[in-house]
Formats: sequence, structure tokens, C-alpha cells
Amino acid sequence: MNAAVMPGPAPQWLLLDVSDAPDAAPRLQAQFAEARRLALFEDTEFHGLRAHGPLLVDLRQSPALASLCHLDARSWPGLLLFTATPAEHLLVHLRRMLTVTLGLHHKALLSYYNPHTASYFFDGCDPRELSRWLGPINQLRWFGGTWADRSTGCQGWQQLSNPGLPVPALENEQGLSDRQQGKLQACLLERHVWRWSRSTGRDYWLLWGYLQQGLALGFSEQAVLDGWLWLRLQYPDARPVSSLPGESQRERLDHLRRLWQGKHR
Repeated sequence: MNAAVMPGPAPQWLLLDVSDAPDAAPRLQAQFAEARRLALFEDTEFHGLRAHGPLLVDLRQSPALASLCHLDARSWPGLLLFTATPAEHLLVHLRRMLTVTLGLHHKALLSYYNPHTASYFFDGCDPRELSRWLGPINQLRWFGGTWADRSTGCQGWQQLSNPGLPVPALENEQGLSDRQQGKLQACLLERHVWRWSRSTGRDYWLLWGYLQQGLALGFSEQAVLDGWLWLRLQYPDARPVSSLPGESQRERLDHLRRLWQGKHR
């Protein structure tokens, strides 16, 4: 995945992430009523959420909208698609990408159309996997980056080209590799730290370090991990204890809290 220099050749489609910009759909209707749009969730298991799901917008007859996607990317978040495949074939592939399996028994929605998710997920694909996931799509572009990039104002245009290797078509409920799952987990953790940074005003990288300490101590449950972050902010100079008594994560955190409170009275 490379940083793209924009603008370039005109994309054919915008996969608009409506959830990331709730006013984008009404703005699209008001300003570009003639632009053909297709609800990605329609006729899928997420059909009931189609009004809040992504829209596949045809840019071929809307050069003004295609230009706005470059000039004001934050107002039109999502993925720009470069492909000559017919709309019905493209939709089949994009809808197939929605549902994935994690391990043997867990199924999930893959929000690959979100610029943040895309910045992690596609980075976890090797050339063969990328050829399979992109399928009929020649190239993707989006404005975004990681949550760490966002925290430091370093977001930019990303570009991804299809290696075009001969691979089997994407399966229904495609399984994710360990690397892909790891990238998505990193996305969730970094988003959590970004939200903490925004709400507390504390440095992103400071909080990221604290979160890593908490995970190393075995605090993986979200409520306990949040409790650890609050505790760590209150006692930034205290030394973490590697071995804590208690049968549950909550009991071990409570023990650490009493220990630090006792030392800093």
C-alpha cells in the first residue's frame, strides 16, 4: 500500500461510508440526485441496516462529484474504485466481501469500506490474498490512514493496486488469515486509544504505551483495561507489578489499585 499523489485518473465508483458521515447521503441526494447509487447491504444478511450502510455511487456521469471526492475527501469518506466490470458483477463481489469468518465458529461484518479499516485490513494481505480480495477491482484509493496517523494529523491518500495473480474467486464467508485478524485487532486497539486521547487530552503515544502495559499484565477485558488506563493516568510514576494475586482480571486490577494507593498516600 502506497501513499498516492492526487489527483490521477478518474475513478468509476465511490463506495461511500455513510456511517462515517451521516450527512453524506442527504447531501448526495440534494447535490447529485442524478448520480446512480446502490445500497451495498441490500439483499444481504444486513438488509435491515441498508439505510445506514454504504452506498455504491456511479461517478462516471458525475465528474463534479468525482472531483469533490478528491478536493473534500473528509466530506465524502469511503473507497474510490477503478474497474471496468459491470455494476451487477461488481456488486456481487463487494457484497461477498462483507461477511467473513474468524476461526471455526465466528462470523463477522468486515467494514472494509471504512477508510480506517481499509488502512489496516488490506495491509494484512499478501499479493495472492490481495488479488483474491480485490477481484474485478483494478485499483483502490482512499483518504485516511491508521488511528495513530489521525492522532498526529498525518492522514493522506492511500493507493492499492491489484497484483492480478491467478487465484480462486473469493468465497462466501471467506476466512481471514491470522495476519489479517491481527491487523483488525490492532485497528480496534488503536481506535480505543485515539478515543481516550480525544476524551482526556492526553498524548496518544503515552496512552498507547499504557495500553500495552495493561495487555502485558493480562488486562484484556475492555472494562478492566479501561480501569487500568484510568489508574495508570493517576499514578504515572508507579511501577507495574508483573505478578498480581486474584482469580479474575478485575480482582488483579483491584489489588494493584490498593497497592498503588497505599504507596502514594
